[in-house]
Amino acid sequence: MVWLVILAAMLLMISPVMWLKPSPRQRRIVPLRNAAAKAGVRVVLEKPPLHGIETAMPGYRWSYPAAAPGPHFLLVRASEASDLLKPCVAGWRWRIEPLRSLPQAAREPLEALLTRLPQDALVIESNESAITLWWWESQTAERFTTYLDDFRRLRDALAGRADRGGVKPDFGAGATGD
Repeated sequence: MVWLVILAAMLLMISPVMWLKPSPRQRRIVPLRNAAAKAGVRVVLEKPPLHGIETAMPGYRWSYPAAAPGPHFLLVRASEASDLLKPCVAGWRWRIEPLRSLPQAAREPLEALLTRLPQDALVIESNESAITLWWWESQTAERFTTYLDDFRRLRDALAGRADRGGVKPDFGAGATGD
């Protein structure tokens, strides 16, 4: 009986240590996020621009240069989108199309990405500050690095193509009055 009590006490002392041990998913995500950070990609955990998902989702963000903002658009995987949305390519639909058509230099890397992104990549969002990939991080760091060149090419091709025009001067700033 004494040995049973000693064994139970030992298990009670060891069990909190086992809770601190990272899960297999955590062991895979840490190198993935480190590789992303090393490549200049910012990882955020926020609510994605999807209907029906209220929890935070990882978003991998490539920032546009401050002097060259990007266009606003939103692409959603067809499995998560309404059939009423306009198809883009390879099982993706436009929820918000860019106001100006994308140049060929941007369409090529975008189409390359859309055809080979993993099934858990649900949204590609672009706004003035960044282009973001919303996904559930199903792949390894080595596989993720194969997307980096396409995302960089896409970001560089979209930089400076903001939907809004140049900054307008304040009212009366151009007037020459006494």
